[in-house]
Amino acid sequence: MISMWRRAGIFIRHAAAALFAMLALLPGASAGVEQSPSVTAPGPAAQAANNPPRWSETRSGIASIPGVERGVLIQSRGQAWRALRPTIATAGSILLAGCVAALAAFFVWRGPIQVSGKPTGRLIERFTLADRWSHWVMGISFVVLALTGLAITYGKYVILPLAGYETNAWIVIVSKTVHNFTGPVFLLSLPFFIARFVRDNLPRRWDLDWLAKGGGMFTGRHVPSGRFNAGEKTLFWGLVCTFSVIQCVTGLVLDFPEFGQGRSAMQSANVIHLVVGLLAISASLFHMYLGTVGVRGAFAAMRHGTVDESWAREHHEIWYDEVRAGKSRQHYATEKPDGAFARVVDA
Repeated sequence: MISMWRRAGIFIRHAAAALFAMLALLPGASAGVEQSPSVTAPGPAAQAANNPPRWSETRSGIASIPGVERGVLIQSRGQAWRALRPTIATAGSILLAGCVAALAAFFVWRGPIQVSGKPTGRLIERFTLADRWSHWVMGISFVVLALTGLAITYGKYVILPLAGYETNAWIVIVSKTVHNFTGPVFLLSLPFFIARFVRDNLPRRWDLDWLAKGGGMFTGRHVPSGRFNAGEKTLFWGLVCTFSVIQCVTGLVLDFPEFGQGRSAMQSANVIHLVVGLLAISASLFHMYLGTVGVRGAFAAMRHGTVDESWAREHHEIWYDEVRAGKSRQHYATEKPDGAFARVVDA
């Protein structure tokens, strides 16, 4: 008990000394205050030694920080990191705005892609319950991470001028907390999602023809594809298997400094996390557009798990032929009285 009170007294004395020292540095703090004769103003040499340019030239010295940064007095890469972030944020805002503008212009010009044939009423199972759960858990956590990440990145540029310092501080603090706790959900759902869909996203020979014709997006002509077309496969390998994996690795580096990495490694991870995050959000905008208003029936397929065979034939003809021939893992389905669906092998 005595040692605890002794430590408290030492802390209070040091805190009071630091407070008086900071008050003495405030402009006009010494006005009207008589200095003690024993205190003399620092000479030119001492003033020059305390100039910021001299400190910025320091690279190493005696420091008590353990680990990889032992002996590093000033970590100068922090200056470059702070200067680089606004540039990345500006470039990212231009990229995001360009993607939104391009999708809006495409929707105005092309409109939603619809099925030309009439529904037959014969349903094909496109996504199992496990498929849909893995998609929605990963997708919702991705959206939460994207929104909170954007709030952290652009808070001082957007929220602060509109709502003030206090509101911006609360939003950023809440966003940071939600971001940190949602990250593990995304991390755990990602490998399960990849395992569920990697087989049908492997490149096939007809993908080249789909890419060469732009999937018929601009001409309106149907281009045959498998269960997933080349555009969806590009998003799978780029957005899911590359960008998302990088985000998980860099996120772990930033969340757990006790791994032993220094500030330089964390600054590099932060820059990579920010750049790849902006690229991932931009790529996800195209997926969200095509999965909702861009292609009629795509959202219902992921919500209910089934599509009409007319939709399957016009959007994924090769997969449709495989289902009809019994060569696909997906089958025709019939609706049960309780609203669920049962597989029917022989259509």
